[in-house]
Amino acid sequence: MPHNGAMHIVPGLLLILLFQGLGDLASRFLLPMLPGPVIGLVLLFTFLLVRGRVPVALGTVSGALMNNLGLLFVPAASGVVLFLPQMAAHAWALGVALIASVALTIAVTALVLRALAPRDEAAPPAQEKHP
Repeated sequence: MPHNGAMHIVPGLLLILLFQGLGDLASRFLLPMLPGPVIGLVLLFTFLLVRGRVPVALGTVSGALMNNLGLLFVPAASGVVLFLPQMAAHAWALGVALIASVALTIAVTALVLRALAPRDEAAPPAQEKHP
């Protein structure tokens, strides 16, 4: 007898592929400037918001995908090894781009956090006690 979670894999995968397909159709005919999988993800998110909960089948498949997410990086790592000579020739440019993008990401994250974080204006400033 199959594991209880195994019964939910096919419907969960079909749901994910359905929304990816809808996103691809929307990208091709309505919004060609956006990638289909991104549109599909937004559609899936909207579906989940309207539904109010995650279907068991989708939760099972998404959990399995998240547990094995590291495997999806193997093709990218193979590409890095394949293009290692070109990367070595442009090491300075890649290094500057990586450092700049990390610094920019940290700065934008801090600004967004500052803008969205609730302000506690009712609390008085901390005062030092003198003996």
